[in-house]
Amino acid sequence: MREHIRLIAGTSPADWGLTGFATWSLSKLAEHLVNRHVVSKISRETLRRILHGGKVSWQTTTTWKSSTDPAFIAKMHRVLALYDFPPADGRVICVDEFGPLNLQPRKGKAWRPASRPRRLRATYNRYGGVMHMLAALDLTTGKLYYRIWQRKRWREFLGLLKTLWPAGPGKSCT
Repeated sequence: MREHIRLIAGTSPADWGLTGFATWSLSKLAEHLVNRHVVSKISRETLRRILHGGKVSWQTTTTWKSSTDPAFIAKMHRVLALYDFPPADGRVICVDEFGPLNLQPRKGKAWRPASRPRRLRATYNRYGGVMHMLAALDLTTGKLYYRIWQRKRWREFLGLLKTLWPAGPGKSCT
């Protein structure tokens, strides 16, 4: 029974056709377990202990996207081969874009003396706007090259590539 409870807790409520909430609370999970006849009755504390005992904890989720390109796997292997077997007469430089860089207050957790928690404003002003960073990593030297601009267009990307052009074997970027 405990293993069954842990498995259900690892699923999404949507997997069970439930709507109106995206994640399980202890109360919603307990209610679901009773409705599915997994248990006849269970308290939130007992459920919390079962999950804790099975090393199931409340965690923040992360997201990722996968490519819709049908040739993605072949292209990925071709790029990864450059990491493992770089050309003898050239240099491998990885280029990526970051942005917009948006410096804003973020809530978080910290150990503090017992009192009221530190407060952050929920709103903020972007007096300087947002910035964009284009970066390149030279796999041969491990050096990172970057440029920060207020806009991110083809002109800025081309500008970064032009600074990398002289970086052939034995040469450095500006």
